[in-house]
Amino acid sequence: MKILVINAGSSSLKYQLIDMQTETVSAKGVCERIGIDGSMLTHKANGKETVVKSPMPDHNEAIRLVLEALVSPEHGVVKSMSEIGAVGHRMVHSAEDFTESVLVTDEVMDICRRNGELAPLHQPANLIGVEACKKAMPNVPMALVFDTAFHHTMPKKAYMYGLPYEYYTDYKVRRYGFHGTSHKFVSAEAAKFLGKDVKDIKVVTCHLGNGSSISAVDGGKCVDTSMGFTPLEGVPMGTRCGDIDPSVVEYLMGKTGMSVHEVLNVCNKKSGMAGLSGVSSDFRDLTAAAEKGNERAILALDVFGYTVKRYVGAYIAAMNGIDALVFTAGVGEHTPEVRSRVAGNMEFFGIKLDEKKNYSGERGISRDISAPDSRVRVLIIPTNEELVIARETKELVENCDGKKTDYIYCKK
Repeated sequence: MKILVINAGSSSLKYQLIDMQTETVSAKGVCERIGIDGSMLTHKANGKETVVKSPMPDHNEAIRLVLEALVSPEHGVVKSMSEIGAVGHRMVHSAEDFTESVLVTDEVMDICRRNGELAPLHQPANLIGVEACKKAMPNVPMALVFDTAFHHTMPKKAYMYGLPYEYYTDYKVRRYGFHGTSHKFVSAEAAKFLGKDVKDIKVVTCHLGNGSSISAVDGGKCVDTSMGFTPLEGVPMGTRCGDIDPSVVEYLMGKTGMSVHEVLNVCNKKSGMAGLSGVSSDFRDLTAAAEKGNERAILALDVFGYTVKRYVGAYIAAMNGIDALVFTAGVGEHTPEVRSRVAGNMEFFGIKLDEKKNYSGERGISRDISAPDSRVRVLIIPTNEELVIARETKELVENCDGKKTDYIYCKK
């Protein structure tokens, strides 16, 4: 079975076509500047990159161009659309309605639209991508794979806030967590790397990128995670502030005359590494500036590393132990300076980093960067969220007998 994985943003659409027989990527690409002048499709297949510059007034046109590229005689990878067995969509928020991936039905889509208020920056775009695919491929089964679903195993003591309980029951205010597909993938891969069953290990997974989150995974199940009601909570990120005293918002409103929406815009788009350093939200720029002695860039890296370390220590306590500390995503996989700040000086927990391994070794593969005498393995594991989406889509489609047992599942 070949599965098309779609990740639709407000003005972009990423895709991969995955052959599930070998779990290899046949083609992948991205549509950029949808609804904006200068839109283009970058398509990669058969070792070649093709750029198609064409107007994309909406996601329907973007999907049409993607499907056209996949079947193109020049740079396509399938002879006809009939070779695509299913489509898997990334969907950000499931609220408490879905605890795992689901097949697309009208009722499921209605629920996701209602939950859009919990992720107003991402969910509407995700839904537009689904609708565009349904229009272009009406007879192809489709699945939704949620960023939040993996975190639904958190106990209530981990996801509840210290607010009036009615805010949870009436307005769904709680910690949800995000990057679930990534945390699920790398925690399972860590178990494989160690030659153990995922049910028998305790792992802290650090998904570090422009958006970052940390998760405690005990026996293959998430028991805590750093992002909360929104992806703003947790560690400081590329442009997000992370954890702050809520009173800061009101204080800044009084001092600057900004509205609550303007302050939150600062918290989301002008804070984090960019705000602290005054240099960039890109960790490559930060490390380059830090090497030249830029004190604010050094401070930003120190704050980031220290905050991640603090979460790691808290999650070791929450699980009463740890077998592996895992780094993944763009920064986690490619920035040794960050890994040093997080995993250094943690011998008390049995974590000992080998700095030579940390700063060397082949990129793009799973590897162990812990010292020989470290009781806890420190691993770099490249994430593969698209493969998780494809696997879950395949499982749903193959287990469906064509009868809707309820609005969530369609299983035998």
